[in-house]
Amino acid sequence: MKRIFLLFTFLLSFAQMRADEGMWLLMLIKRLNGVDMQKEGLHLTPEEIYSVNNSSLKDAIVSFGGFCTGEIVSDKGLIFTNHHCGYGAVAAASTPEKDYLKNGFWAMKQKDEFNAKDLYVRFLVRMDDATQRINSKLNNNMTGEQRKAVIDAETKAIQAENSENGKYTVVVKDFFNGNEFYYFVYQDYKDIRLVGAPPSSLGKFGGDTDNWEWPRHTADFTVFRVYADAAGNPAEYSPSNVPLKPKHFLPVSLKGIKPGDFSMILGYPGRTNRYLTSYGIQQMVAKDYPAWVEASKLAMDVMKKYMDKDKATQLNYASQYASVANYWKNRQGTIDAVAKNGTIADKQNIEKIFRDWTLNGNLEYDGVLEAISSYYKQVSDRNVERNYMTQLSRNSKYLSIAYQLGSVLRAYAEQDLQGRLAMKPKVDAAVKSVYENFNTQLEGEMLNSMVNLYQTRVSKEVASPTLMALDAKNLSNVAFSSIFANKTSVTNFILNPDRLKLDADPLLKTSNGLATDQRLSAEKYAKVDDNFAKNSRLFLAGLMKAMPEKKFYPDANSTMRLTYGTVDRLPVRTDRNYHGVTDNYYTDMTGLVNKYKKGDEEFDLPQRVIDLYNLKDFGQYADAAGYMPVNFLSNNDITGGNSGSPVIDGDGNLIGIAFDGNSEALSGDIVFEPEWQKTINVDVRFVLWVIDKYAGARRLVDELKLVRGENTPPDTKTKNSGTTSEPKKTKKKK
Repeated sequence: MKRIFLLFTFLLSFAQMRADEGMWLLMLIKRLNGVDMQKEGLHLTPEEIYSVNNSSLKDAIVSFGGFCTGEIVSDKGLIFTNHHCGYGAVAAASTPEKDYLKNGFWAMKQKDEFNAKDLYVRFLVRMDDATQRINSKLNNNMTGEQRKAVIDAETKAIQAENSENGKYTVVVKDFFNGNEFYYFVYQDYKDIRLVGAPPSSLGKFGGDTDNWEWPRHTADFTVFRVYADAAGNPAEYSPSNVPLKPKHFLPVSLKGIKPGDFSMILGYPGRTNRYLTSYGIQQMVAKDYPAWVEASKLAMDVMKKYMDKDKATQLNYASQYASVANYWKNRQGTIDAVAKNGTIADKQNIEKIFRDWTLNGNLEYDGVLEAISSYYKQVSDRNVERNYMTQLSRNSKYLSIAYQLGSVLRAYAEQDLQGRLAMKPKVDAAVKSVYENFNTQLEGEMLNSMVNLYQTRVSKEVASPTLMALDAKNLSNVAFSSIFANKTSVTNFILNPDRLKLDADPLLKTSNGLATDQRLSAEKYAKVDDNFAKNSRLFLAGLMKAMPEKKFYPDANSTMRLTYGTVDRLPVRTDRNYHGVTDNYYTDMTGLVNKYKKGDEEFDLPQRVIDLYNLKDFGQYADAAGYMPVNFLSNNDITGGNSGSPVIDGDGNLIGIAFDGNSEALSGDIVFEPEWQKTINVDVRFVLWVIDKYAGARRLVDELKLVRGENTPPDTKTKNSGTTSEPKKTKKKK
């Protein structure tokens, strides 16, 4: 009965929600609000969005590498995603001699498309509800360990029942703080090839200055392709593989957009925490995120110091630096937005409603909020330690390398000669992988700096004894004398393995000690964390009953979601330069060129872009009003992981690619701000203009199914420029 009531509340709240709030599971669309979406401007049926037996929109959406989203846009498996999603693959393919990050890359023929190492895409085959199955074997008297054992056992059984002997990947996820469960059946493709990428001066135009800010003028896209075997099945990279013929692909609209137009985004949002309590938010903005911001800024400073000195280092660390910088600005922006938007006070008002409800005959929920408040007091210092540790672990590679390779080298050293010969290819491959993009001096300074910051900021009561005992000023010297100092030193050990020398290695002893400290800390707080998880489940289950009129939807957790709304304006701010924006929902090339600063790291532009702009050579991609659109806003509800998601119109056509949020609503992961929260999208017409007019890669446009409007300008074809880097300059008319 409880489950039925929760579902009823879920359905009721969905019907009453604003069109722009919520990240919704696709299988619930038909039952929930297909009619409501159609009133907003959707012309598709729920079955055309999500179907198990027939092709549907879901079949054109992929999880891109497990960290972004992409969309299939042709019957030959062509993928559009964000430039920052493809950044790592482009950087990995670049060399100082062929800098694809700086100059761009365009495969002018299919044979020029090359494998993006270690990249994969994931298609959703189907999903289903496992709530009753799992919850029937759980109860609130279980310990966290007992609960986990039940969930793990059911997960294993569900995976065995649905994987078809390994053909599919099956993932079980919990929703509503562990009150509900669904499973997802996926198919993964591993032969993904880079097809096109604009130069960073376009794909990353505005850099860190414009990141999370509006107005934007960024060509944030890259182009890849999915390859399969001759039968269309997933396969490891092979020259004999062929472009995938997808079940569905998105037509591309040249019609243009205006405020109020229906917009729908399908993608893989990573993580939201919309039901976090005021106590959790206070801990986050006062303690956790300041620690994250400080540690990530230090890591950025160390990387930048060495990246500016050496081109190879710049390429090798470009993706890591961009990722750290993105989260650094996001975390600081969240702190600012929470204070500005009164987020904590809003949460406290909701909690008062919950408390009043518990006293009105619902005493089984009484004391839940008090227990949650007590939890944050108990773990405050521990949580701060986790944030400094997270940044240390992510950015200082020496300790992770020692730990990762230590067990491999130990097993190798224990073998006889025959066993070592058998193991050596795998050991060599592991060593090559971890040292492939490794700058010894950078990593030495990173180790010193991050450990010193940890020792300075973390309370001794919760800190790792191993890290606190280190001499942070001399750690780099310890690392440089270690077996794990560099690829050469590890290779020398492989040639002359010595188990005693390995066991005595100071870097390995430190990494092993740190791992032990982390395990003991987890055990120390296990019961406290279990109680918190239980109270979080109870709080949300009770809140859904206490507020039946509220819009309840599951938090994002890297599963495919749908969010719908409209193309929308952002309130104008007096402290902003809008660079010629006359209607605050879109930007155009005039604003792009107005921001241009020759030679500037963030605001430089290729000369060809300037030349084409001066000629007003926009072709069929111009707006009916004559300008060349660049970016636009919608009120869709997205978060990290949605990067690269398609923005789709009411007819199922692609109108843009989502790539960012705005600073006014950086608290969006914990609370939706209906007035301020927008999605920043690159207009697909600008994407095609860059591909066709700028790059001369017309063959890619010819693959697409273009949907033209009554006022779409005529097509003026661009000849192939015959280059895979900077296209030839356009001559100015006299």
